[in-house]
Amino acid sequence: MKHSPMPLFTPPTAMFDVWKVGMMGMELWSSSLSTIAMRQQLWQTQPFFSPSMMRENQRMVTEKIEASIEAGLVMQKAFFSAMSGQYAPWWITSQKAMKPYHRRSSANSRRLSR
Repeated sequence: MKHSPMPLFTPPTAMFDVWKVGMMGMELWSSSLSTIAMRQQLWQTQPFFSPSMMRENQRMVTEKIEASIEAGLVMQKAFFSAMSGQYAPWWITSQKAMKPYHRRSSANSRRLSR
């Protein structure tokens, strides 16, 4: 099993990575709020049994499950790496764990705003 090299722990690199995690969290928060608002508008303006709403609801649930599985695998990989002596700092692990949610939330926000 090949391990990735140890991350750099120099203060400027670490601070930049911490800043990136914060920005990713803010982007995830804002895109999630806009996606929720747009989906609520769809639920209020279209019948829940229409084919388009059924597809949207199914897509929403499927994406959440997929993102949860991906994030869980990232956390599991980080745990097993830590158990084998390959330490990754929290800011790198959290960025990797948020990435599946961030990617899907941003894509949904763009798609629903059209």
